[in-house]
Amino acid sequence: QVQLVESGGGLAQAGGSLRLSCTASTGAFGGYAMGWFRQAPGKEREFVAASTRSGLRTYYADSVKGRFTSSRDNAKNTMTLQMNNLKPEDTAVYYCAARWTVSGAYYTQSQEYKDWGQGTQVTVSS
Repeated sequence: QVQLVESGGGLAQAGGSLRLSCTASTGAFGGYAMGWFRQAPGKEREFVAASTRSGLRTYYADSVKGRFTSSRDNAKNTMTLQMNNLKPEDTAVYYCAARWTVSGAYYTQSQEYKDWGQGTQVTVSS
């Protein structure tokens, strides 16, 4: 099991930017495929971005493609989500998630992940 801690959430205006970080308490971060998810009030948790364990491949939800960039530094056990051109509909609690894997796949379904962070609130005002 890996402990995940998100940080960097906050309040931004529409069109602005925020950068989220996810730090993992493991020395084997490179063995985990990672994902970002978000959940808005009254809505189900939804997929945002996912990366393979190497970070060489990243997949994005259509709603954030071209605006969000996920990257990871396996040497530092961290993953970041750079969010640009934010929209009010991006308002949600954002979670990072980890799945131990030996494959080079990424995972887009929340049930495919075992370990989750506590979440960080992102609020975008219009």
